Amino acid sequence: MILPRNKNLKTKSNILRNNTTKQENRLWYDFLKKHNLQFYRQRIIENYIVDFYCPNAKLVIELDGSQHYKEETAEYDVLRTEYLNSLDIHVLRFSNRDIENNFEGVCQSIEKTILSHLR
Repeated sequence: MILPRNKNLKTKSNILRNNTTKQENRLWYDFLKKHNLQFYRQRIIENYIVDFYCPNAKLVIELDGSQHYKEETAEYDVLRTEYLNSLDIHVLRFSNRDIENNFEGVCQSIEKTILSHLR
C-alpha cells in the first residue's frame, strides 16, 4: 500500500531528521536501524511526520517529550493517531523517560507489537 504524502513537508522532515533528540537517536541507532525489518525516520504520512515507520508491520513509533502532555498537543496527537489507525497503521507511543529509564522494555514492547502484526 502506498501511503499519501504531502511533499510540502519534505524540508521539515529533513530538518527533523537532522535534529533528532538523544532519545530518538538511542532508539534508532541501538535498536531500529539494526532491526531485520526496514524502519524509516521522520516519515511523511499525509499531512503528518511520524518519528519512525515500519511499512511491513504497519507500525508507527512516536517518542513524546514534555510538550505532548499539554492539552492542545494531546488533542492533536489523538486526532493524528485516529487518522493513522484509519489507514490500518498501529501507533505505539513512548515517553522520552521510557527510553531513558526502560530502554529494554521499550524494545521488547516494539518487538512484541511487530510480531503480532506480522501474523
